Amino acid sequence: MIDVRRRLPGTELDHWSLPEAERAGLGAIGRLPVTVKILLEMLLRGGVSEVSVRALARWPEAPPAEAEVPYLPARVLLQDFTGVPAVVDLAAMRSAMQRAGRDAARIDPRIPVDLVIDHSVQVDVFGNAQAYHANIEREYERNGERYALLRWAQQAFGNFTVVPPGMGICHQVNLEHLSRVVQVRDGVALPDTLCGTDSHTTMVNGLGVLGWGVGGIEAEAAMLGQPMYLPTPVVVGVRVTNSLPAGATATDLVLTLTEMLRKHGVVEKFVEFCGDGLSSLTVADRATLSNMCPEYGATSALFPVDGQTLRYLETTGRPRELLELVERYCREQGLFAAGDDAEPTFSRVIDLDLAKVEPSAAGPRRPQDRIRFNGEGGVRPPAGGVAVAERPAVKVRNGSVVIAAITSCTNTSNPSVMVAAGLLARNAVAAGLEVPRHVKTSLAPGSRVVTDYLQRAGLQEPLEKLGFYLVGYGCTTCIGNSGPLASPEVEAEVSDQDLAVVAVLSGNRNFEARIHQLVRASYLASPPLVVAYALAGTIRRDLTEDELGHDARTGKPVYLRDLWPSQEEVAEVIRECVRQDMFQREYARIYEGDEHWQRMDAPTGAIYAWDPASTYVQEPPYFEGLGREPAPVRDIAGARVLVMVGDSVTTDHISPAGSIPAASPAGKYLIAHGVDRADFNTYGARRGNHEVMMRGTFGNIRLRNEIAGDWEGYWTRHLPSGEEMTIYDAAMRYREEGVPLLVIAGREYGSGSSRDWAAKGPNLLGVHAVIAESYERIHRSNLVGMGVLPLQFAEGEGRRSLGLTGEEELTIRGLEAGVHPHQELEVEARRGDEVVRFRVVSRVLNETEVGYLRQGGVLPRVLRDLMD
Repeated sequence: MIDVRRRLPGTELDHWSLPEAERAGLGAIGRLPVTVKILLEMLLRGGVSEVSVRALARWPEAPPAEAEVPYLPARVLLQDFTGVPAVVDLAAMRSAMQRAGRDAARIDPRIPVDLVIDHSVQVDVFGNAQAYHANIEREYERNGERYALLRWAQQAFGNFTVVPPGMGICHQVNLEHLSRVVQVRDGVALPDTLCGTDSHTTMVNGLGVLGWGVGGIEAEAAMLGQPMYLPTPVVVGVRVTNSLPAGATATDLVLTLTEMLRKHGVVEKFVEFCGDGLSSLTVADRATLSNMCPEYGATSALFPVDGQTLRYLETTGRPRELLELVERYCREQGLFAAGDDAEPTFSRVIDLDLAKVEPSAAGPRRPQDRIRFNGEGGVRPPAGGVAVAERPAVKVRNGSVVIAAITSCTNTSNPSVMVAAGLLARNAVAAGLEVPRHVKTSLAPGSRVVTDYLQRAGLQEPLEKLGFYLVGYGCTTCIGNSGPLASPEVEAEVSDQDLAVVAVLSGNRNFEARIHQLVRASYLASPPLVVAYALAGTIRRDLTEDELGHDARTGKPVYLRDLWPSQEEVAEVIRECVRQDMFQREYARIYEGDEHWQRMDAPTGAIYAWDPASTYVQEPPYFEGLGREPAPVRDIAGARVLVMVGDSVTTDHISPAGSIPAASPAGKYLIAHGVDRADFNTYGARRGNHEVMMRGTFGNIRLRNEIAGDWEGYWTRHLPSGEEMTIYDAAMRYREEGVPLLVIAGREYGSGSSRDWAAKGPNLLGVHAVIAESYERIHRSNLVGMGVLPLQFAEGEGRRSLGLTGEEELTIRGLEAGVHPHQELEVEARRGDEVVRFRVVSRVLNETEVGYLRQGGVLPRVLRDLMD
């Protein structure tokens, strides 16, 4: 073992010293990227094998085969959509332990867990001063049973805290309050690290805290003391130079970065920022860039700690002692960027010139599809706009903006763009401009501090005059909780005329059918541009040239450039109105909750009392009949394809989070159990009930299952009968027939949210393996975690090149001989007399994952270990 535990100079704390490790001959640790240094400190402190420590210290040299990089974060962050199923799983494990006669209390978090309730509020009411209170009232009516489960978890588990509804979005709360940059545990200073059950956990990388999104299954394992095993990291440096030009915002920068890194390819790589341009980016700017890390596909997107970090910690009310510890520890460990430091060694470096960033939007269906603006503050939509004919006879037309939402922690965490939105609204109101009535407007900040400084600056009122009233402190429209459109008449016009209408939001995702099922195109843009497009009322207007209206005072045309605030004006408002005492006051009461939370009844005791009649919370079947030894792995013989899809199929396609159609299998289940249509809530809110979720798997109404022909949505064909039926019904029929199932996909399968139900659902439907051209990182890991085998076509091959139709009967051979990392397997696809044979590679990355597959998944493995 390499003993480098030393006293941290100037303190009474110990630390595992990286400089001491370098002096001990481990390698040139000072030249390593900060990402690798943090992982190396974790290995030194965790007492892993010397081989692994030395291998990482000599990064980027290729490590020996036996070297490994275990990652056990300092804490776990949950939100309620993914946190409720995680709590359900832990409660189910306790029940299973009790049935087995074991100590159920062994199922208890070993590291701190924070759960922030932010995903459930919906925009039922908007455009008036009562909207916030009405929406939170309805939120509690819908979700009381789920919230009672979380109250139970808080008293049943140690190291488990819950931030009640209405306090903010988990990532912004994490950035502004929970993260400490440097933690102290048992007299030892160590880097603050985490994993979170939301893909945008990376937002905190902007503060210099290493962490990323994982599936709920991995997070549960981490809570119970199981490390995640990483491949040797590939770290891509992004060298930042210059500063943003006038008219460009951090939103424009992150959309530019997303487009750029998607083209370079950083999936499953670690991104780290460096360069003299960092000094011009505030932590709020950095957090915007790190937040959208999942959109460009990287594992993390880390900024080093520097003077900007210390200023942010001070502004947000962290104690002076913490600031001193952060600076002392990070300087001692070589984690502090001093400006004149030599650039670390990276796997490769990509240049990002801030001076070249232009105002931008992204859409209509993917965050990486950036649209350049032409001129200060203006946008030129793609040629032709939405490619469908106008219908002048109706009020809402093709291209009409029906949702304009200032939402999402991506942007509401950044005072520069929020103040810009308020100033633009003030200027528009002064000119007498109004938002058309067909536009549903909303303001949903990620922190209560946002409305504090908007009110202090006198900007809340002009936003409200344009309809941007506070609707909630939560994710709302960004995750599809947009509620109904502005009126039943608008919805009727859109539906009856089959109009291609648009949402504009300051969020981070715009996948098909995510924002609203009636919205065909969604564009991501900065908060001030959301206000501008609300005023325009249509995406078809060129805001660089076309007027937004006429000044009520002079009658002259008003253009966006007339309303756009200067950088100096924005900066002055921030200096005057964003105050430390706001953060201190709001976060002093973060765990109290409102009167709804305080008077809520909740179960008590160590074991959760399952209610068989509940449609929100049911004990999942993962541990039913769990033996002490797992069944042997078999070849997959005579399998049928349940779903075959193309490229960029997201976890929203696989397991939607939004509204539940009444005619869908999930809707029919709820109706059969006495739930009124008005009380369906969303798929995201029903994740504690596997019966709903397995019926909602592949339930996105825009899913294009190639087996179903021209049909969109949750349809497939049963084979060999050829009968058309829902995917759920087909899966149940195949189960009765004893037929294993497969999914076949194109590139970037499982991109988007860290949604573990996108793996749990297929598992419960009987899917044994997925064969895709490539995977997004979190979804691949989730599949392994649920015992579903992720396989990848050989380079240059895919369903099209091999002539697969989805009608084949497939056999996968080579598994019975033993499962191995990166194993090559043979697939035989038979359709009538035709036989196609091809090779695939297992995307199981290490022996730990092999163990999960042999055990039927992570949770059965952990439960068996704890039962011994």
